[in-house]
Amino acid sequence: MEEVIEQLREANEPVPVPLELPDEDQLVEVEEQLFINIPFVFKEFLLTVSDVVYGSLEPVTVTDPGSRTYLPEVAATAWDIGVARDLIPICQDGEDYYCVEEDGTVVLWSGEEELVTEESWESVWHWARDVWLES
Repeated sequence: MEEVIEQLREANEPVPVPLELPDEDQLVEVEEQLFINIPFVFKEFLLTVSDVVYGSLEPVTVTDPGSRTYLPEVAATAWDIGVARDLIPICQDGEDYYCVEEDGTVVLWSGEEELVTEESWESVWHWARDVWLES
């Protein structure tokens, strides 16, 4: 985990309006909006690297309700098009969504096939290393 955080910090691209990291209160507020608990490992991810801008993928954020990556909005859209309600989207990629399960496993939901594919990652940190940092 620490190695992935370090790699993401080094890869962080400068942007005109930098993102902010959330605090615990903001995560509680988002959980209340979602009516679902955010898995611990995903909370760690949001608290430590959700301000990183890198590559072609844009993981969800929780500090700016007006952002197109705002978790409650991304989740509402994903759930409306068929993503299971117990999956929390961590990143939209075209019609597809990378989602975290209750146990912290990350799965890929295919918009074309409207189902969870065979692809999965042990945690959001494995996904960040294998997918986000490679984007």
